[in-house]
Amino acid sequence: MTRKNLFIVEDEEDILELLRHRLTREGFIVTTASRGEDALKAIQRKLPDLVLLDLMLPGLDGLEVCRALKKNPKTASVPVIMVTAKGEESDVVAGLEVGADDYVVKPFNTRVLIARIRAVLRRKEEPPPDRDATIHIHDIEINPGRHEVKVKGVPVEMTFSELRILHLLASRPGWVMTREQIVDAVHGEDYPVTDRAVDVQIVGIRRKLGPRADSIETVRGVGYRFKERG
Repeated sequence: MTRKNLFIVEDEEDILELLRHRLTREGFIVTTASRGEDALKAIQRKLPDLVLLDLMLPGLDGLEVCRALKKNPKTASVPVIMVTAKGEESDVVAGLEVGADDYVVKPFNTRVLIARIRAVLRRKEEPPPDRDATIHIHDIEINPGRHEVKVKGVPVEMTFSELRILHLLASRPGWVMTREQIVDAVHGEDYPVTDRAVDVQIVGIRRKLGPRADSIETVRGVGYRFKERG
């Protein structure tokens, strides 16, 4: 198996060395930087498979670095895991909104972090979800082409936007989607573009899913995700 290249941007030397040591032991090739400006230059010279990016950095902070990476066509497809201070929901939301693929909070368990890194790398290698592909998950069948949703074999009526939101979340189980990402991805004629509208739509979808309502989880202060296991 090809070893994956990770780029770590972290200004706390102790944490940087811990991550370098643990991730190297796990078989990753690790490159590091302690400043955002240096990271951007190095990443553009040689694209890594994933960037682990601290939020609080001297000079360019993590949000600015992530935004620059996602705006550059050369680096936009490189996954970014943001590292934030524990309990700072606004930081998590901001990181996801500028394009981060996942986030971890400090202090973090390195085993959990490694699992999150591997999960994001697996997602990168998966083909992009087909907006019209039928999904079978948690006793739920979603067929956008026929505009059909079934729960345990029983048809459920949904609006165009409700079906699109459900299909979007179910196509990436475990993946947290912000309300803004949901708005951007779902373009229904009956869909008013506000954060509150997303919450209202989710309430309606859960009600219609009945016994499978808990398949959609609320990530407090961030958005929603579809459970990975039923």
